[in-house]
Amino acid sequence: MKNFNKLAVLAALFSGLITSVQAQVTVKEAWARATVVQQKASGAFMQISSVKDAKLVEVRSPTAGIAEMHKMEMSDNIMKMRQVDSIDLPAGKTVELKPGGFHIMLMDLKNQIKDGDIVPLVLVVEGKDKKRETLEVKAIAKPLNQAAHH
Repeated sequence: MKNFNKLAVLAALFSGLITSVQAQVTVKEAWARATVVQQKASGAFMQISSVKDAKLVEVRSPTAGIAEMHKMEMSDNIMKMRQVDSIDLPAGKTVELKPGGFHIMLMDLKNQIKDGDIVPLVLVVEGKDKKRETLEVKAIAKPLNQAAHH
């Protein structure tokens, strides 16, 4: 019984450690754009905050064959989109992934994303110490005409 109590205490301490590590980065208001039949790409958006300087270095989703971080920006009066290797998350600041800026592209969609669907995402964040944290995010799908009101 003593070993069980020690194990329970260790498990509780370990659980607290994991919770505090995961609290370093928080995600709010995650959503994805609903698609029409046969559409093979969509975007995911959210607000990300980090307690310490970090960067978003990888995204994955079982909904898509390919998930990438992208940035939209004006260049010579033309809006251009390009893939980026990472997105900086300055300590104490909220970085908004939104249409027309940084966002997550979901390509080679496996199924249509319908209004109200939950789109699972995995975000990998790396701190300055090179330690990585993985966050599981559930983005709710919204139709294009509601996205601007979010």
